[in-house]
Amino acid sequence: MNNSSTNQSNVSRSGLQDMWNAFMVEGAKFSVNDIPMCPTTTSKTPSKLISFDDAKAIHKREMQRGNRDYKVDGFVHFFIDDQKFDGKRSSIWLYPEKSLEMLKHFSGIIAPDFSTYADFPEPLKKWNYYRMCAFGYWAGMQGVPVISNCRWGTEETWSYCFDGNPSNSMLAIGVVASGIRYLENRPLFEQGLFKMVEQLHPHTIIVYGSANYACFDELKKQGIKVISYPSKTSLAFAERRANE
Repeated sequence: MNNSSTNQSNVSRSGLQDMWNAFMVEGAKFSVNDIPMCPTTTSKTPSKLISFDDAKAIHKREMQRGNRDYKVDGFVHFFIDDQKFDGKRSSIWLYPEKSLEMLKHFSGIIAPDFSTYADFPEPLKKWNYYRMCAFGYWAGMQGVPVISNCRWGTEETWSYCFDGNPSNSMLAIGVVASGIRYLENRPLFEQGLFKMVEQLHPHTIIVYGSANYACFDELKKQGIKVISYPSKTSLAFAERRANE
């Protein structure tokens, strides 16, 4: 091997930038599919869940008040449209340190829920799953309590989509965008859910959205603790009905 080429490969050139946030996975363990492990770093179940966009509004308000040491008892979740936490100006991936400064004011986070829709190209689904686990791992390493987020798609994703989640732990899932409300979509969701339980054996599942479905009743019978948190939309509807 040419010595000059060897030396060049081992020396970082000046001006290089970390375009892929490799710093996030320093020290991480990886699956056979190169997905970084994102452990759940807390045993505490959230008192409530707060969407990332609502957390941003809270942070902006408290900063304007000069309250730089404020604390909010609630976990931040990302079960919202990607553009609200991964847009050009709001991206937690492009501006992770800025996002972290805000997230540290809350009790913890559920690892980000980058979309992996069925009609996405497979490389994009894997990339988004990688980012979900990488950001969650990094936030945990920075002292933010993290609940690992589990997300699956159609059957072909099962070979890698559970790689970054811990076994025998507490996991979070979102059902609002899953289509579980519609009977034709329910079998696919249930198959993925049962596959997750088969592979990961969670003792607790945090559900964003309704858990009033037979599949969750079955998990409860197996001794799994299922804790559901109403979505922002359902809370709004409940408030509207209460005021009528």
